[in-house]
Amino acid sequence: MRQLKIEKIKKKLRHHLDKDRYEHTLGVMYTAAALAMVYRTDINKALLAGLLHDCAKCIPGEKKVRLCEKYGLSVNQAEKKNPGLLHSKLGAYLAKAKYGVEDKEILDAICYHTTGRPQMTLLDKIIYIADYIEPNRCEAPNLEDARRMAFVDIDACLYMILKDSLSYLESKSLAIDPMTEKTFQYYQEEIMKK
Repeated sequence: MRQLKIEKIKKKLRHHLDKDRYEHTLGVMYTAAALAMVYRTDINKALLAGLLHDCAKCIPGEKKVRLCEKYGLSVNQAEKKNPGLLHSKLGAYLAKAKYGVEDKEILDAICYHTTGRPQMTLLDKIIYIADYIEPNRCEAPNLEDARRMAFVDIDACLYMILKDSLSYLESKSLAIDPMTEKTFQYYQEEIMKK
């Protein structure tokens, strides 16, 4: 039954994502499933969250802003400067409204896959990391190290990706979502406690 649902969603997504985004989406889905196996958590939730994590990615920026306003989703200053950031919260909304996902854990993993959040669930971490390390990615900082670490120490991997992402955004003078900074600070403290 779940496999049937995933196949139906794949067919729908093909019409809403460009070819490269669709290939990335499949990469995230399979990477998330592999991580779920390693960390002994629900593989089906990982597959579904991975499959839908970018379901709103190919919507043009201004339309993302309008849809968020229409659906009552908040838009902060960083998101106004970079509407691309809205694809995660809009994606969580669409996963529920358009694709019938009711599971809060899956919806949260989609919602926070770009910014992270303090006290992330295991599924949140899996989707965040799978998005960064999936096989089609080739240009992220410390990618090979992140790929190895993801299957050994998920928290250390998460911290490294957060740190590298913030460094990259700062080096390019790009808008940084306050939630990403809060998430980094939270996990920096958690790593220091170990």
